[in-house]
Amino acid sequence: MASEAARDQNNRNEGENGDRGFCGKLMNKVVEFPRKLKKLGQDDPRRIVHSLKVGLAVLLVSLLYYFQPLYDELGATAMWAVLTVVVVFEFSVGATLGRGLNRILATFLAGALGFGVHHLANLSGQTAHPILIGVFVFLLAASVTFLRFFPRLKARYDYGLLIFILTFCLISVSGYRDEEILEMAHKRVSTILIGAFTAVFVCVFICPVWAGDDLHNSVANNIEKLGSFLEGFGDEYFKVAGNTESNKALLQGYSSVLNSKQSEESQANFARWEPRHGKFRYRHPWKHYLKIGTLTRQCAYRIDTLNGYLNSDIQTPLNIQSNKVQELCMKMSSESGKALKELAWALKTMTKPCSAASCHITKSRAAANNLKSLLKTSAALLGSEGIHLLDIVPAVTVASLLSDVVSYAEQIEKSIQELSSFSHVQFKSAEPKKALQPCNSSASSTNDNVPHHVITIHKLPSQKEIGSKQGAAN
Repeated sequence: MASEAARDQNNRNEGENGDRGFCGKLMNKVVEFPRKLKKLGQDDPRRIVHSLKVGLAVLLVSLLYYFQPLYDELGATAMWAVLTVVVVFEFSVGATLGRGLNRILATFLAGALGFGVHHLANLSGQTAHPILIGVFVFLLAASVTFLRFFPRLKARYDYGLLIFILTFCLISVSGYRDEEILEMAHKRVSTILIGAFTAVFVCVFICPVWAGDDLHNSVANNIEKLGSFLEGFGDEYFKVAGNTESNKALLQGYSSVLNSKQSEESQANFARWEPRHGKFRYRHPWKHYLKIGTLTRQCAYRIDTLNGYLNSDIQTPLNIQSNKVQELCMKMSSESGKALKELAWALKTMTKPCSAASCHITKSRAAANNLKSLLKTSAALLGSEGIHLLDIVPAVTVASLLSDVVSYAEQIEKSIQELSSFSHVQFKSAEPKKALQPCNSSASSTNDNVPHHVITIHKLPSQKEIGSKQGAAN
């Protein structure tokens, strides 16, 4: 009996502890939810503005219900205007315009085709009427659904194709029981037009968010993140004397570049729908940003591998770090980082890349070539110093990855130069001070740390000057 009582008491205690644990977790989530909301708004204040804009647009189309003359004209189909605003209104102008135009065009085409099919079915007689409508519904729904698998159509017109199927089926099928099909189609198209234009108007004229601006800034920021990593990589990997603080946490900004493909493609797709705005003209080459973004991600994959060596337990021996390999690797890393930062600044400000970026790339390429030559001829030297080839595998791998990074930096520079050369793209000329910066040759770039001695040679005196001096002395 005592053991059963003790067991019951333990079960009660466990139940109470479980209830307390559940209540504690629930309270923590309730307290944490406002913090998450605050952080969400602080990360991008445009989200708050977008929410208010959607609320305003829904309020405006809801007035169709509140004003009796409008309600008498449109009736219950006024709800389609509210539905259109909810499904069309997106965060950026390009996304809203794309959805709005897709919905309007699809509604018009499907409505006209549905009315034509209904009229044709009426001419065929009472018996063949449902059969003919069923055949058209099946064929159009199947064929349009198959068209949605085409990548280009899916990227830009997927929503329109979906609305086309929906509208055609609603009009053609409901027309079998409803004789006032023309009036129903007219009201539905009118309310959809009202909703779409309301959403587009509010999105464009009240604190607009342009997908083109987001894509432009995103690509430039990604290049800058790679440059920041490369500038700090050499000191962190080779543990340069005087660098006692670890900057590994500051070098992780590049990681967001690795997964930027989907967002860049969607932003480029939305930007094609946008009209001319700011510094971007109509038919701006948004596809070229995808090319630059692809090169940036390829470079980021190499940098991600370099970052693995920072966190690896296998480090290069100190006697190898102090030789020429360290000097050239640090040169490649720092100069490539400076070049990428210059290119990011040029792209962000829409300025033609200046000679400073080319100068940094030239220096990094010279260092890469020198390192390649050094590694080819260093086998005998390493043997004489008592160093095994396996000991320098990490350093050689890092050097190879840095050489790939230099190649991608060159390709990124060419792509930005190509973007600035398009006739309908407004790129400013570089500032004179930046454009006229001298660029040392590859030979001088490898001798930066060599001490230089200045020898002054005075002009030799002539025979007449020597004679005059001798006469003055006598």
